[in-house]
This record gives sequence, structure tokens and C-alpha cells, in this order.
Amino acid sequence: MEWSEEAIVLAARRHGESALIVQLLTRGHGRHAGLVRGGQGPKLRTVYQIGNRLTVTWKARLAEHLGGIAGELLRGHAARFIDDPARLACLAAAAAMGEAALPEREPHPRAYEGLSALLEALDADQGWAIGYVEWEAALLAELGFGLDLARCAATGETADLIYVSPRSGQAVSSTAGEPYRDRLLPLPGFLVPGSNAAPVPQDVLDGLALTAFFLDRRVFAPHGRKLPAARSRFVDVLQRITTLSRSRGEAS
Repeated sequence: MEWSEEAIVLAARRHGESALIVQLLTRGHGRHAGLVRGGQGPKLRTVYQIGNRLTVTWKARLAEHLGGIAGELLRGHAARFIDDPARLACLAAAAAMGEAALPEREPHPRAYEGLSALLEALDADQGWAIGYVEWEAALLAELGFGLDLARCAATGETADLIYVSPRSGQAVSSTAGEPYRDRLLPLPGFLVPGSNAAPVPQDVLDGLALTAFFLDRRVFAPHGRKLPAARSRFVDVLQRITTLSRSRGEAS
């Protein structure tokens, strides 16, 4: 058995004295693991860094075997913002979510494309926090648990959507949701299809809380698992940045 295509590194863990077991995300073969012989050496260790884009070849005698991976670096993403803790935390969270949430060896091309777009945003240092929330919303949809944020669940209206029902994952308008506001989740405007709302830092935190709620309830909790720790660290970083920005705004 053998295949070759482009891949994004999600994780790389030591195996024995010199090898690595890597988790990759590919367009055609989904999340896929493999053994990299000599991967702990200084040359290959830099190739198999989280977020790096590679061309890889996977080989195994039988399809169900772990198999071996040989890869060549196309683009090293993390090295471009190694001194930016917030972007590094975003990358680590995205990689951890991809590894934890996506089923192994099941193609999810939109998940691959979404992660690729997020990596480009991180490289450019533009819109990556919003891009991360959109990546998680797309991940929910790819797994069959997409949120319906285009119209109000109660009235069918498409305007003034500011809540999400925790039961159905559908948007709710301000008027319909007012009597139940304490039981609804905030819906940041940038997630509403067709919206031109300019997001503020709190919108990003609200978006992360929204996707976390449904990822936990629909993807992780049913299997007795929790959201990856790397995601929690990313949220903590954004909360500190938001708090600092508010403090500076009040001081001025």
C-alpha cells in the first residue's frame, strides 16, 4: 500500500530512541498517522514541526498497518511567528483540535482547506483569531454537527440574530430570544452568513465559547473526552490580550 500527497503536521511524538510517530492532515486521506524513522534527528525534527506543510509518501504492507512516512518540507509556518505567543497558541490549538476531533483515515477535504486558510492568516498576521473560530465552526459542520446561523429558529427572520439555542444550534433573533436570554448563547455577528459586522475582541471570545459548547457536547463528551488543553491555553492567551486592551482603553 502506498500514497503520496500534501499534508499538514498536527502532532509529532517520540517513539523509541530515534523515531517519531506523526499525525498528519491530508485532503485525500484525512487525519493519518505514520512512523518516521530517524525523525528525532536534528534535520528531520525541524521538518515535522506542528503546522508545517509537507509532501509525504506513506507506505505499508497492509492498509491497516501504521506504515512509514517520508516527507519533504514545503513550508514551515511556525518558524514565521516563533516570537509571537498568541499566534503560536492559535496554531497549537488548531493542530490539537484537528488531531482530537477528526476521525482517523476519513477524508475531510474542507477541514484540510480550512486549516490551510488559517495557516495563511497566521503567516500574514491578519484575521487569524476570527479565522480560528471559523475553523472550529467548519469543523463542527464537517463532522455533521453544523450550526444553523442564517435565520431565527423561532420566526425565520434573518435580521438581528444575536443568540444561539444550546439545544438546536440554531440562531435566535433578539426579539424572540429576549424572554430566554439567560439560557441562550451569544452569537457574534461575524459568524452570521452574509454579515458585514466588524468584530471586536469580545466577539472572538464569544465565538470560542459558542464552538466550545457544541464541540464538547456533540463531539467530545459522548466519547468521555475533553477539549484539548492546547485550546484552553489559546483561550487564556486571548482573554489576557482582551483584558489588557480594555485596561489601556480605560486608562486613555
